[in-house]
Amino acid sequence: MKLDLMKRNLKKELNGWWIISLVGAVVILLPILFIFSTIFQEPNENWIHIRQYLLSNYVANTLLLVGLTGTFTAFLGVSLAWLIAAYDFPLRKFFRHGLLLPLAIPTFIAAYTYRTMLGYTGIIQSTLRNEYNYQINPELLSISGIRGAVFIFTMFLFPYVYMITRAFLESQSTSYIENARLLGQKPSAIFFKIVLPLARPAIVGGTVLVIFEVLGDYGVTSLLGIHTIATAIFQTWFGMYDVNSAMRLAAWLMVIIMGVFFLEKLLRQRKRYHLNNKSRPLVPVKLKGMKGIGAFIYCGAIFLISFLIPFIQLITWAKMTFTKVWESSFFTLIYQTVFLAVIATLIILIFSLVAANVCRSHSTFSFAVSKVITSGYSIPGPIIAIGVLALFISLDQWLAPIYKSMGLGEAPLILSLSLVMLVAGYFIRFMATGFNAIEVGYEKIGMKYTEASRMLGLSVTKTFFKVELPLIKGALMSGFVLTFVEICKELPLALLLRPFNFETLATKTYQYAHDEQIYEASISSLLIIGISILSVVIIQVLGKRVK
Repeated sequence: MKLDLMKRNLKKELNGWWIISLVGAVVILLPILFIFSTIFQEPNENWIHIRQYLLSNYVANTLLLVGLTGTFTAFLGVSLAWLIAAYDFPLRKFFRHGLLLPLAIPTFIAAYTYRTMLGYTGIIQSTLRNEYNYQINPELLSISGIRGAVFIFTMFLFPYVYMITRAFLESQSTSYIENARLLGQKPSAIFFKIVLPLARPAIVGGTVLVIFEVLGDYGVTSLLGIHTIATAIFQTWFGMYDVNSAMRLAAWLMVIIMGVFFLEKLLRQRKRYHLNNKSRPLVPVKLKGMKGIGAFIYCGAIFLISFLIPFIQLITWAKMTFTKVWESSFFTLIYQTVFLAVIATLIILIFSLVAANVCRSHSTFSFAVSKVITSGYSIPGPIIAIGVLALFISLDQWLAPIYKSMGLGEAPLILSLSLVMLVAGYFIRFMATGFNAIEVGYEKIGMKYTEASRMLGLSVTKTFFKVELPLIKGALMSGFVLTFVEICKELPLALLLRPFNFETLATKTYQYAHDEQIYEASISSLLIIGISILSVVIIQVLGKRVK
């Protein structure tokens, strides 16, 4: 009887937490519903023209870019993960973490850096001409078109596949690999017959993350002159000022994303492996002689190309332009970036704390809420931006009578021209980052302290502030840093939803690069990279806590 009464009281007291979680889920869902609503509207002339003459080219380029990038990043990430997890060679410990650093360089920064370095007037071709009197065909080193974009995406996004696959191999595959070694299997046979089938879920999961990044990219594709659905959304929005057609393009992009989801599920359900979570760590085999040198050269070459070379080049350019670029307005730029990121991060963490608390009940409702809340991270920025814009324009139209009574005019765009819209976009896009970090914290402490507090008569809210919050403060801080740095790096949302004359580090860097002021873009790029390196460190700290 007392137990039933406690359950009824628990449900009653949780209603407030449920409502807040539902509000967060609805905010994330509404822009997507707005996008799909355009499918049932009468198409305008712009959309008829796009559908008839341009859409097939947008879709073909997008699919080609996704297919090539997914293939090459999977190959590079898996091969590096297998080398680092299974073998010991010179500087292996350094490469184990160093190969994550390419994630610290946003792809659009990597694109303009390499395009300039390898261009006709870049350092490589200039040195060959001036120092060695050797003229190379510029096309061989050109970073442009699909080929250049695939190179950039592969070299700077492969850590997604590498990180997930390496963690899987090191913690879950020990017994299988060691048994194969004892049976005398060759390394190549172990890799193809055991590692690849066993690590399929990790490989697919990492590759899907890469695909999502490529689908939502605007910086690389626009700089290299590639017409994809994402760039078409920007061009339709800013070039034609046609939000309706841009929303229809976003709906097509969502169709491709749903196809990726379906393909991922199909690949994962074909074969299932039930692994022992308490498996011993994999002991690396020492590579001697030329094999060890070969592994070192392979990892070293990838590290140089994907991080060290562009990083050193950016530092060189920053030294050349520091006095010109670093002025009082630059401090305003940093302040605006940090201020906006802090506000958005705090809002995300507040909702994440509430939602993660509710989702601990493991009910059907909590499962649905968790899936909706974390779905925003898999939706490209341009889709979220176009949905948020449509939603806020509708809100302004609905609030027009109130604006009029306040003397603001007949139909002003108040919310649609404010930072509120950009913060809403960040909330939808990065809610998963804060939620996942806090959920890890809750999983670590379990339910015993919460249940003890509830048995002693404390309410859900008091239990949260007095018991749970002190125990998950580490996860809370990790969630704050991870979310903060992701917002600082975000480009498409900031470009599309920022108010007039409002800049962040990402938008300023892109503006410099777009205006061919490559050297001037280096300082803001280095600031973004510095913040991004912090995120890589936090990811590693979180990984150690989960183990």
